[in-house]
Amino acid sequence: MPTLRYELLNQERKIQETKKKVAAYCRVSTDNEDQANSFESQQRYFRQYIERNPDWELYAIFADEGISGTNTKKRKEFNRMIECAKNGDFDLIITKEISRFARNTLDSIFYTRDLKKHGVGVIFLNDNINTLDGDAELRLAIMSSIAQEESRKTSERVKWGQKRQMEQGVVFGRSMLGYDVKDGKMTINEEGAKIVRLIFHKFVDEGKGTHVIARELREEGIEPMRVKEWQNTVILRVIRNEKYCGDLVQKKTYTPDFLSHEKKYNRGQEEFVILKDHHEPIISRELFDKANRILDAKSLSQEGKAKHSNRYPFSGKIKCCRCGASYVARYKTRKDGSRYKAWRCYEAANHGRPHIDKAGNQVGCSGESIRNEDAIYLLYLVCRELKINRQKVVDNLTRTIDAVMRIDLTETNTSALSEKIEEAKKKRTGLIDLYTSGDIDKTEFTALRAKYDEDIEKLKSTMEGIGQQQTMILKQRELMEDIKNAIDELINGIQYEDEYYTQILDKMVINDKNHIDVYLKMLPHKWSFTVAKGITGALETLKKAEASEDSISEASLPISVSKCSLEEKDEKPKVCGDKEVISD
Repeated sequence: MPTLRYELLNQERKIQETKKKVAAYCRVSTDNEDQANSFESQQRYFRQYIERNPDWELYAIFADEGISGTNTKKRKEFNRMIECAKNGDFDLIITKEISRFARNTLDSIFYTRDLKKHGVGVIFLNDNINTLDGDAELRLAIMSSIAQEESRKTSERVKWGQKRQMEQGVVFGRSMLGYDVKDGKMTINEEGAKIVRLIFHKFVDEGKGTHVIARELREEGIEPMRVKEWQNTVILRVIRNEKYCGDLVQKKTYTPDFLSHEKKYNRGQEEFVILKDHHEPIISRELFDKANRILDAKSLSQEGKAKHSNRYPFSGKIKCCRCGASYVARYKTRKDGSRYKAWRCYEAANHGRPHIDKAGNQVGCSGESIRNEDAIYLLYLVCRELKINRQKVVDNLTRTIDAVMRIDLTETNTSALSEKIEEAKKKRTGLIDLYTSGDIDKTEFTALRAKYDEDIEKLKSTMEGIGQQQTMILKQRELMEDIKNAIDELINGIQYEDEYYTQILDKMVINDKNHIDVYLKMLPHKWSFTVAKGITGALETLKKAEASEDSISEASLPISVSKCSLEEKDEKPKVCGDKEVISD
């Protein structure tokens, strides 16, 4: 029969409808004992509720405990339930009320719509809403808005209550270095308090910086609290923390949105709660104030300075062959009182020579330092060794700069402009005759006079501009000659400052004081520099040579240079001029 197939489909549909897999979702907001009991009772209630319906079959109970309902991002079980629903694992979700499912309207509408697309409905028992019904979304939006508003009011009440407690001296927060926080009260933890006193002593009495203090604490094997290791930022937070002198400042963070619960630093958006002499101090107020005055003075001395990468162009480019660390800039003082810049391995600068610290860690490095002028001179030698058509580079650069600087001199005939100005003046003078003869009225006279005045001013302005251009043209040849000389010096190896060389340097590897490798950007070569053996203080001539003349003489520094391709395996000794070039 033609209708038999449809009748069979109807029967299958009825069989499918007889047993629906049902999941339940429940949630409580806090972890206290009463809520925990409520949590267990909710699960028990849903099991019994589903078992009482013969057309339903329990799939699973999804439960989030101790998590807020205003945002679904952190509700693991809720998100797992949504994924199972999308996979078709069950047909229906039951939950007690909208506020248990989601406390903001956006989440409620979004998830119920998404579930409906996958054929999964949600029943809110207390609100008597089934999202598969036609008017469910309207009713859901209204009830969700009510739940969201209730969450907002609850958040405001909680914040108001917390602030009143803060004003009464109740501490909100966790234990910290030197203090234990329990039941809203702060008590000194003597073990941590000793470390706090030690930090302030080192900073104020011994005059040590935050980096040095952090290093000494690491080497002494003193464990920090809630951080992996001591850093200068940790020391700074200790010195700045007013709790150590007995004061309490709360509401340093605030929650602007009760839906997201995202905390932000309070930069004056909300009122701070400040209580002086709130608890027993670890250090005296005088010591705390003195430490912060020192810190403020150091901070002020750093204002206006450029960032590290700007002050030291070679930063991050000079590497230690022994430990792999980057070199850092340090200023040193000579015997005559003059200062010079040098580069030193970061590990060596921070920890000194290789040794085992008190915590059992291998620290330090034996990498040797290099003076900044030495680094500049090595790059000067590299630039001189580059095999390029120097004259062609000079010509191309000069031609390009000349094209950019060339002045457009079209329509710059000053004689023609002078004639136009005289013609406009005559026309302006003739307006009086036209007006007195009655050929033009007063309105036309005023308009034409204004037009001729404007034309004359424009022509005069153009002539002034041409005069300035002609002055520039006279200087252009001198300027181009200076530019050509500068390019020629640049290409042919005149020594320049480190700001220029840092643009072409990829890295400089310090093997030891007498063996240095240089790598340039975009070039697959390595230049190795070896100071001639047996000559003491060879690099000492650099400063004198640099001070005496711009172009450093080859004979002023007994250095051997070799260049090798990074792809080559073996390199034979080469001869450059009358000097033997030694390959590393």
